[in-house]
Formats: sequence, C-alpha cells, structure tokens
Amino acid sequence: MQTGCVACRTERRTFDIAMAFQPIVDAETGLPFAYEALVRGPSGEGAGEVLGSVAPEDRYAFDQQCRVAAIEDAVAAGILDTEARLSINFLPNAVYSPVACIQLTLKTAHATEFPTDRLIFEFTESEEMADTDHVANIVESYRKMGFATAIDDFGAGHAGLRLLANFQTDFIKLDMDLIRGIDASLPRRLIVEGVVRIAESLDIRVIAEGIETVPEYDVLREIGVRYFQGYLLARPGFRCLPTIVMPDPPLAAVA
Repeated sequence: MQTGCVACRTERRTFDIAMAFQPIVDAETGLPFAYEALVRGPSGEGAGEVLGSVAPEDRYAFDQQCRVAAIEDAVAAGILDTEARLSINFLPNAVYSPVACIQLTLKTAHATEFPTDRLIFEFTESEEMADTDHVANIVESYRKMGFATAIDDFGAGHAGLRLLANFQTDFIKLDMDLIRGIDASLPRRLIVEGVVRIAESLDIRVIAEGIETVPEYDVLREIGVRYFQGYLLARPGFRCLPTIVMPDPPLAAVA
C-alpha cells in the first residue's frame, strides 16, 4: 500500500550537496549546544549558489536531500562523540505532510544511529509563509515526535512578532541585523531586551546569531542571552566540526 503525499512517492531529482557545520555555543559552559548544518556545494560552494539552482518544483527533493546530507555529514564529522544537537534548516512550504515527509529523515537517523531527540528543525521567517496554519501544524507535529523547532532570522522577515503570536517554537534565533553594533545602539539593545523578555515569558530560548565582536557578545550576555552563533566563536567548518574560541571574560567579571 502506498503512503504519503505524491511528492514523497514520485520526486527523484538529486542534488550534489555537502554540509558545513557552525556551532551554537552555550556561553555558560563554552561547549557546543548544537551544530547548524549549512548547505554547500560539493567543493564548498556557498549556499546562495546552491539555492539559486533549485527550481520551485524541486524544493521538496532539495529539502529532503538536505536533511539526509545534514545527518550523514554530521555523523561522519564526529557529532556522536559530543552531546551537541543537530540543527537542520527546512522549507515549510516544501512539507506537504509533517508525518509523511519526516520518514526519510527518521530512516537516515536510525541508519546512522543519530538520536532523533537531538534534532532541531529551523526555518527562516524571511521566507514568506504560504499558510501560517500549515507551519503551526508542522511545529506542533514535530514537537509531538520529540523534535525541537526554531525560527531563524527572527526580526527580519515577513511576520515578526505576529508569527510568534500564532505559534511558539522552542528557540528563536535573533537576526544578525539586530545584533550588529548592539553595543553602540540603544534602540537595538532595547528591542533585543524586549524580545528576550517575551521569549522568557513564553518559555522560548533565544540564540543570538551573527556575533562578530566581543562588545556585541558582552552586551548580549548582560541582557541574558545564553546561546551564541557567529564568526567570533567559530566559522563554519566544511564537513567538519570547527574549534570554538570563547572570548575572554570582561575585566569586571575577572575581578
């Protein structure tokens, strides 16, 4: 008996892709909380070049193959030797049925012995949502299956806080435009403080992405952000888990 949607049964196009991994660091331990899988070409070509080759009718096949590559490459890179989670980007508009479309992901996780409770699925709010109710259903379905979810680029896309009002993910990743220069920008600081307080009230953990300077990091720690991702700590490693370099603590903290 056939199961799943038509795309699950008929899509056959393959893509030549690989993954780079960038850590999401727990500032309280200095250890990787998770690694985000970032799509690359087979020789390390950037995500923009890869995504630019994906036609709308191939989005489902691309989404599925990215999930497989993320798990297989992460395991090959040694993620099972850590306690870190694996964060996989997905395209909500390419998910026809949350249960049917997750089967290949589960099969890959089981084949590589990667624990499914260490999976995080993140989507960007900069991608316009064709159906917000559909995305809410995906988030709730994934939660019931034991996965965590995250909104990427929060604060820079189509929905903003309205998206968070319709459904709540486990994590939100603050867009780097809110982070850049926050140490010298009172409006940015106040906005981020407000988002962090809202997230805390909703039991959502905040990740600051795009951290590039120590002053940015210090201000965000003062605000109460615990999880960080950016060049200051580690650049993405192509098919490898890069070394994390934590910034020195402020002199006041040392004293």
